[in-house]
Amino acid sequence: MSAERGGPVAGPERLDRIEVTGIRAWGHHGVLEAETQLGQQFLADITLHLSTAAAARTDALTRTVNYAEVAHAVHEELTAGPHALVETLAERIAQRILHDTGHPLVRRVGVRIHKPAAPVGLPVGDVTVSIQRDAAPVAAVLALGTNLGDRARHLHGALELLAGTDGIEVEWTAPVLETAPVGGPAEQGAFLNSVIGVRTSLGPFGLLEAAQRAEHAARRERLVRWGPRTLDVDVITYGDWTSEDETLTVPHPRAHRRAFVLAPWHAARPDAELPGHGPISALLTAAEDREGLRPGPEVEGYGIV
Repeated sequence: MSAERGGPVAGPERLDRIEVTGIRAWGHHGVLEAETQLGQQFLADITLHLSTAAAARTDALTRTVNYAEVAHAVHEELTAGPHALVETLAERIAQRILHDTGHPLVRRVGVRIHKPAAPVGLPVGDVTVSIQRDAAPVAAVLALGTNLGDRARHLHGALELLAGTDGIEVEWTAPVLETAPVGGPAEQGAFLNSVIGVRTSLGPFGLLEAAQRAEHAARRERLVRWGPRTLDVDVITYGDWTSEDETLTVPHPRAHRRAFVLAPWHAARPDAELPGHGPISALLTAAEDREGLRPGPEVEGYGIV
């Protein structure tokens, strides 16, 4: 699903770089028997592409990559094996960073392996293999709610903006439900709520920034906790990643008890599970606010499963 022609489009996530160079280790990689028996020195240069903005704003290590852990992981791979090809060694390092040490913040990694003593039969200064790999897109679930102003317009505008953001592909959308307010000030109006599933190449904090841009476009004001709002966009899940960050707790800490999240999600994906809590069908049955649900209006773009 893409944004309509002329709709709002946000630019791609800006990726910064962290470089760790000259990681040295004695390895036994090579085609020749002497290489696997005697070994030789290998060096690795690593470039991590990620957004460091969230970490820089808060000075929090948990919002960036621990490059000491990356260096130790690379060292382990250099001494493991042996592999006949340096290309194989580079690939294993890249995949370990993307799927383990740097997951999910690192969205692209560059790996350069130096084999200065490579037996090429001629005097050479160095032999290197350089590769670059991207992290696979991540499936995520977002919840949207509104109870101020033109509610249907807010939901439609948010969907347009998110679908038009580079790095976000909207895969499915749940129907819109009208729900009674849960918590917050008394006598506030009913909400329109829905849930959408996206596949994104953005990091988790990049996805959060896209959600907040949608709120800002709807002129969201944060005056009272759980109070009336033009638009609320929450990141419910981001793949299988978990986080206890105060700004981005994933899975969302209250989603398992909120029928206004579970019911539209269940309508679109009845077999879905909330990581750490189990099937959403069972969670919906136990949700205390399920009695306050009723069908909402048809909103363009929603209910496409």
